[in-house]
Amino acid sequence: MSSRALFATLFYEAGLENAALVGDLDASIRQLAIDDVAGRQWSKANGYRGYTSYASLNDLPQRDPAFADLKRALDRHVAHFAAECGFELGGRRLKLDSLWVNVLKPGGTHSGHLHPHSVVSGTVYVAVPPGSGAIKLEDPRLPMLMAAPPRPGTFVYAEPAVGHVFLWESWLRHEVMPNAARSERVSVSFNYRW
Repeated sequence: MSSRALFATLFYEAGLENAALVGDLDASIRQLAIDDVAGRQWSKANGYRGYTSYASLNDLPQRDPAFADLKRALDRHVAHFAAECGFELGGRRLKLDSLWVNVLKPGGTHSGHLHPHSVVSGTVYVAVPPGSGAIKLEDPRLPMLMAAPPRPGTFVYAEPAVGHVFLWESWLRHEVMPNAARSERVSVSFNYRW
């Protein structure tokens, strides 16, 4: 008798090859946090502890060369991840659908969620002070486990580092753990669609 693993859930981790890009992104993001009044207002109205351009800016790769460079790098990472996932794309590629920046102040968090209407989601980490929080990924079978006994690995914590790229399928529920650092964690999040 034997058992085999079925329906694996992949999580992609890589580094940006262009280290200078991280510095360029950091400067651009911090300037956006000053200039984007609509983003600051949305963040305040929705209880986001810090700043996000999630609901205010949808053209960052056209607006700023650093984000255009990031998009080109992400396109390569996402194509590699899509191949690892075995997606049958019919000769097409996944396309960047949305990209936004996050400046998470100490104490800030983002509760469990997923990214509907997307195929691949991810985050690039620009500033990661010690203690600024991992991303918590949830076993997608959790709602179906019902009366099953506890098992290790129901939640996985991925610790980010400066310049790291994390990718996952958009249906994978995840959350950002509280920023327990004394300074801001800065990241860029994004979705790709087919």
